[in-house]
Amino acid sequence: MKMALHWVRRVAEAITAAMLAAMFLTFLLQIFSRYVLAEPFGWTLELCLALWVWIVFFGCAFVVRDREHVSFDILYLAAPARARRVMALISAAVVAVGLLWSLLPTWDWIDFLRIKKSATLKVPMRTLYSIYALFLVVVAARAIWSFVRILRSGAPEPELELLSEEKT
Repeated sequence: MKMALHWVRRVAEAITAAMLAAMFLTFLLQIFSRYVLAEPFGWTLELCLALWVWIVFFGCAFVVRDREHVSFDILYLAAPARARRVMALISAAVVAVGLLWSLLPTWDWIDFLRIKKSATLKVPMRTLYSIYALFLVVVAARAIWSFVRILRSGAPEPELELLSEEKT
Protein backbone atom coordinates (compact mmCIF):
# COMPACT_ATOMS: atom_id res chain seq x y z
CA MET A 1 0.00 0.00 0.00
CA LYS A 2 2.81 2.36 0.91
CA MET A 3 4.57 1.65 -2.37
CA ALA A 4 1.38 2.36 -4.37
CA LEU A 5 0.88 5.67 -2.56
CA HIS A 6 4.52 6.54 -3.21
CA TRP A 7 4.07 5.97 -6.96
CA VAL A 8 0.79 7.90 -7.05
CA ARG A 9 2.58 10.79 -5.37
CA ARG A 10 5.50 10.60 -7.84
CA VAL A 11 3.13 10.59 -10.84
CA ALA A 12 1.21 13.54 -9.35
CA GLU A 13 4.47 15.43 -8.87
CA ALA A 14 5.41 14.73 -12.49
CA ILE A 15 2.02 15.92 -13.75
CA THR A 16 2.26 19.09 -11.66
CA ALA A 17 5.80 19.73 -12.89
CA ALA A 18 4.67 19.23 -16.51
CA MET A 19 1.83 21.73 -16.03
CA LEU A 20 4.26 24.21 -14.49
CA ALA A 21 6.68 23.76 -17.40
CA ALA A 22 3.83 24.22 -19.90
CA MET A 23 2.76 27.38 -18.11
CA PHE A 24 6.31 28.73 -18.15
CA LEU A 25 6.81 27.98 -21.84
CA THR A 26 3.45 29.56 -22.66
CA PHE A 27 4.47 32.61 -20.66
CA LEU A 28 7.74 32.87 -22.63
CA LEU A 29 5.79 32.56 -25.88
CA GLN A 30 3.52 35.33 -24.68
CA ILE A 31 6.49 37.61 -24.02
CA PHE A 32 8.02 36.75 -27.40
CA SER A 33 4.78 37.43 -29.27
CA ARG A 34 4.22 40.71 -27.49
CA TYR A 35 7.68 42.26 -27.70
CA VAL A 36 9.29 40.61 -30.74
CA LEU A 37 6.34 40.02 -33.04
CA ALA A 38 4.44 43.06 -31.67
CA GLU A 39 1.31 40.92 -32.07
CA PRO A 40 0.35 39.30 -28.74
CA PHE A 41 -1.36 35.92 -28.82
CA GLY A 42 -4.57 36.13 -26.82
CA TRP A 43 -4.72 32.44 -26.00
CA THR A 44 -1.42 32.45 -24.09
CA LEU A 45 -2.80 34.51 -21.22
CA GLU A 46 -5.88 32.32 -20.93
CA LEU A 47 -3.82 29.12 -21.02
CA CYS A 48 -1.51 30.45 -18.29
CA LEU A 49 -4.51 31.28 -16.10
CA ALA A 50 -6.13 27.87 -16.68
CA LEU A 51 -2.87 26.04 -15.95
CA TRP A 52 -2.39 28.08 -12.78
CA VAL A 53 -5.83 27.05 -11.49
CA TRP A 54 -5.06 23.40 -12.25
CA ILE A 55 -1.58 23.57 -10.69
CA VAL A 56 -2.91 25.06 -7.44
CA PHE A 57 -5.80 22.65 -6.90
CA PHE A 58 -4.16 19.52 -8.33
CA GLY A 59 -0.95 20.22 -6.42
CA CYS A 60 -2.75 20.88 -3.16
CA ALA A 61 -4.84 17.73 -3.51
CA PHE A 62 -2.11 15.31 -4.55
CA VAL A 63 1.34 16.77 -3.88
CA VAL A 64 1.35 18.99 -0.78
CA ARG A 65 1.47 17.01 2.44
CA ASP A 66 -0.51 18.01 5.52
CA ARG A 67 2.60 19.00 7.45
CA GLU A 68 3.67 21.30 4.59
CA HIS A 69 0.62 23.55 5.01
CA VAL A 70 0.86 26.71 7.06
CA SER A 71 -0.66 26.15 10.48
CA PHE A 72 -1.28 28.30 13.50
CA ASP A 73 -0.60 25.82 16.27
CA ILE A 74 0.15 27.90 19.36
CA LEU A 75 -2.76 26.42 21.32
CA TYR A 76 -2.09 22.96 19.93
CA LEU A 77 1.54 23.08 21.09
CA ALA A 78 0.55 24.31 24.53
CA ALA A 79 -2.04 21.55 25.04
CA PRO A 80 -1.37 18.15 26.61
CA ALA A 81 -1.38 15.03 24.39
CA ARG A 82 -5.01 14.12 25.13
CA ALA A 83 -6.29 17.59 24.22
CA ARG A 84 -4.13 17.53 21.07
CA ARG A 85 -5.87 14.35 20.01
CA VAL A 86 -9.30 15.93 20.48
CA MET A 87 -8.22 19.07 18.60
CA ALA A 88 -6.81 16.99 15.73
CA LEU A 89 -9.98 14.88 15.53
CA ILE A 90 -12.22 17.95 15.51
CA SER A 91 -10.16 19.73 12.85
CA ALA A 92 -10.04 16.65 10.58
CA ALA A 93 -13.80 16.15 10.98
CA VAL A 94 -14.58 19.83 10.28
CA VAL A 95 -12.46 19.83 7.12
CA ALA A 96 -14.00 16.58 5.82
CA VAL A 97 -17.59 17.56 6.60
CA GLY A 98 -17.18 21.11 5.29
CA LEU A 99 -15.68 20.02 1.98
CA LEU A 100 -18.16 17.20 1.42
CA TRP A 101 -21.06 19.47 2.38
CA SER A 102 -19.97 21.97 -0.27
CA LEU A 103 -19.49 19.33 -2.98
CA LEU A 104 -23.06 19.24 -4.35
CA PRO A 105 -23.56 23.01 -4.59
CA THR A 106 -20.11 23.31 -6.12
CA TRP A 107 -20.83 20.61 -8.68
CA ASP A 108 -24.14 22.34 -9.57
CA TRP A 109 -22.17 25.49 -10.34
CA ILE A 110 -19.49 23.61 -12.30
CA ASP A 111 -22.17 21.72 -14.24
CA PHE A 112 -23.92 25.02 -15.03
CA LEU A 113 -20.68 26.20 -16.66
CA ARG A 114 -21.03 23.53 -19.39
CA ILE A 115 -22.96 26.08 -21.44
CA LYS A 116 -20.05 28.55 -21.46
CA LYS A 117 -16.71 28.28 -23.24
CA SER A 118 -13.52 30.14 -22.58
CA ALA A 119 -12.97 33.21 -24.73
CA THR A 120 -9.94 32.19 -26.77
CA LEU A 121 -9.27 28.51 -26.05
CA LYS A 122 -12.92 27.55 -26.67
CA VAL A 123 -12.71 24.95 -23.89
CA PRO A 124 -15.89 24.35 -21.86
CA MET A 125 -15.64 26.22 -18.57
CA ARG A 126 -16.86 23.07 -16.84
CA THR A 127 -13.64 21.36 -17.93
CA LEU A 128 -11.50 24.19 -16.62
CA TYR A 129 -13.15 24.27 -13.20
CA SER A 130 -13.78 20.55 -12.73
CA ILE A 131 -10.42 20.30 -10.97
CA TYR A 132 -12.01 22.04 -7.98
CA ALA A 133 -14.51 19.20 -7.53
CA LEU A 134 -11.65 16.69 -7.62
CA PHE A 135 -9.80 18.83 -5.08
CA LEU A 136 -12.81 18.76 -2.73
CA VAL A 137 -13.14 14.97 -2.93
CA VAL A 138 -9.43 14.23 -2.51
CA VAL A 139 -8.82 16.64 0.36
CA ALA A 140 -11.97 15.41 2.13
CA ALA A 141 -10.75 11.81 1.72
CA ARG A 142 -7.37 12.80 3.13
CA ALA A 143 -9.09 14.43 6.11
CA ILE A 144 -11.17 11.28 6.71
CA TRP A 145 -8.02 9.17 6.50
CA SER A 146 -6.34 11.55 8.97
CA PHE A 147 -9.33 11.20 11.33
CA VAL A 148 -9.05 7.40 11.23
CA ARG A 149 -5.28 7.54 11.71
CA ILE A 150 -5.69 9.81 14.76
CA LEU A 151 -8.28 7.44 16.26
CA ARG A 152 -5.89 4.50 15.81
CA SER A 153 -2.57 5.99 16.85
CA GLY A 154 -3.18 9.38 18.45
CA ALA A 155 -2.50 12.92 17.35
CA PRO A 156 0.54 13.57 15.18
CA GLU A 157 3.59 15.05 16.82
CA PRO A 158 3.95 18.77 16.17
CA GLU A 159 6.74 19.74 13.78
CA LEU A 160 8.36 21.89 16.45
CA GLU A 161 8.75 18.91 18.80
CA LEU A 162 10.05 16.70 16.01
CA LEU A 163 12.68 19.31 15.13
CA SER A 164 13.77 19.72 18.77
CA GLU A 165 14.11 15.91 19.14
CA GLU A 166 16.37 15.78 16.06
CA LYS A 167 18.74 18.40 17.48
CA THR A 168 19.25 16.56 20.79
